[in-house]
Amino acid sequence: MSREIAEIWKRDSRRVLASLVRLLGDFDLAEDALQEAYLVALERWPVEGIPEQPVAWLISTGRFKAIDLIRRRQVLRDRTPEIMARWDSITLANQAESRQEITDDRLRMIFACCHPAIDPQVQVPLTLREVCGLTTEEIASGFLVSSATMAQRIVRGKAKIRDARIPIELPTREDLPKRLEAILVVIYLVYSEGYSASRGESVQRVDLVNEAIRLARLMLELLPEPEVAGLLGLMLLHESRRSTRVDAAGDIVLLEDQDRSQWDRQMIGEGVALVQHALRSRQFGGYTIQAAIAAVHAEAPSTQATDWGQIISLYGLLQQLSPSPVIELNRAVAVAMRDGPEAGLALISSIEDRSELKNYHLLHAARGELLRRAGQLAFAKEAIEKALSLVQQIPERRYLQKKLLELDQLS
Repeated sequence: MSREIAEIWKRDSRRVLASLVRLLGDFDLAEDALQEAYLVALERWPVEGIPEQPVAWLISTGRFKAIDLIRRRQVLRDRTPEIMARWDSITLANQAESRQEITDDRLRMIFACCHPAIDPQVQVPLTLREVCGLTTEEIASGFLVSSATMAQRIVRGKAKIRDARIPIELPTREDLPKRLEAILVVIYLVYSEGYSASRGESVQRVDLVNEAIRLARLMLELLPEPEVAGLLGLMLLHESRRSTRVDAAGDIVLLEDQDRSQWDRQMIGEGVALVQHALRSRQFGGYTIQAAIAAVHAEAPSTQATDWGQIISLYGLLQQLSPSPVIELNRAVAVAMRDGPEAGLALISSIEDRSELKNYHLLHAARGELLRRAGQLAFAKEAIEKALSLVQQIPERRYLQKKLLELDQLS
């Protein structure tokens, strides 16, 4: 029973939090109420059984716990009107909350976190922390700042929503485009963390992947823009390979070694259709271009038969649109696949001379692999060791350690 309760918490706690924030209008109060509701669940569910709708149960319990919390904080006398207004809202909504409203609350909270009144530097980190449950350390790592700095940004964002009384609601259709870019960034970052977890025992976090895809589908219904379709297509095309990305032991399997017969062809078909639709609009952006690259991989029968020239061209277009050393690195690997490891190494060398990716483990891992293919085993080992010193994900560490053993055997 305790394992089932823990799984519900892991899967649904952010959904419950989103609903509580909407109902209570206060992040800190909602977070405390969520913890209180979970403690009640730990006491009662092993005796009474898990309710048929645990999310609705936790939201209902959290609402009433919020009133208790306000009273315990001894602010009842000073804030009676506000408390009574919240109480009325709770009483009216307690049994009327539909499953669809609960589902959409996370999207509502994303819109609140990406409100134009909030500092753009804060919008995405705040959403990743409060809506998706990433830790402050994970977010800080992704934004290349200290955990303390990131924590301050998140606190500032929560205070802004509370003090400015930013509503937890879906914006009007006219306001949607103003927040679209930040929201797509959030959804993609959630997906990226799920597709390749930044740290921990697993390569993937399926809960985050599924949530990102669900949110993208909702966004496409609300705003059927080409780039929303492109983002959804990109995620579906990557997700189509999920079952082949790790082996039975949980170790990484590279794209070229994956069993393509196990790829989800239905998902690939949907992803390709979305990409084609976005491309035909001629109003697409970076997500659609990335999705087009993924589609080339998905439709190729093998690594050798992949149209690397088209992939190189698409990376070039993506680099023009959104210059990034990571895009340059990916293009360099594609060049190596078409023209040989030496051609790729020359491009990686020019990237490495700049400082942006000096602590990016995938640059050193890619360089090590190309050096191995070029027969420069000593330099390959040095590069892989550098990558190993930087990586935090355990399956990636095992993969790099395996590569080192193979290099030792070849030397």
